[in-house]
Amino acid sequence: MGLLLLPLGIVAGWLAGSAMSRRMIHDEVRRLEALIESRNGHAAPAPVAAAAPASPPAQAPQPAVEKAAAPAPAPAPAEEVAPEIILVISAAVAAFLGKRARVRGARLVRTAPSSAWAQQGRVFVQASHNLGVIHGR
Repeated sequence: MGLLLLPLGIVAGWLAGSAMSRRMIHDEVRRLEALIESRNGHAAPAPVAAAAPASPPAQAPQPAVEKAAAPAPAPAPAEEVAPEIILVISAAVAAFLGKRARVRGARLVRTAPSSAWAQQGRVFVQASHNLGVIHGR
């Protein structure tokens, strides 16, 4: 009897776990959609194939006005990660951990062309971090 209950318990646990994780992901997606909708003020548009206008709208001629010397453009601000991307990262972390996690920040990292020596040095340093060893105990 005990040999039959063990596999049944394993299967029941697996089914309950998968159903629970699906529900948690579904709830998190709904919460993120509501958050996006509240920030945008409207629901995300559904992809619809819109017909292009046959001819561009006619514009009234603009009076000729002398323009003063335009000031030099300000330097471009650093690119920020879109809030939607942050929400997707948050949902992925929540799905992986099984609970909400706060994404405190994210930034785009531009990879500059680097030499093979620099790349190999980074590989060596990252490989030296043995995550299986617990220090200080």
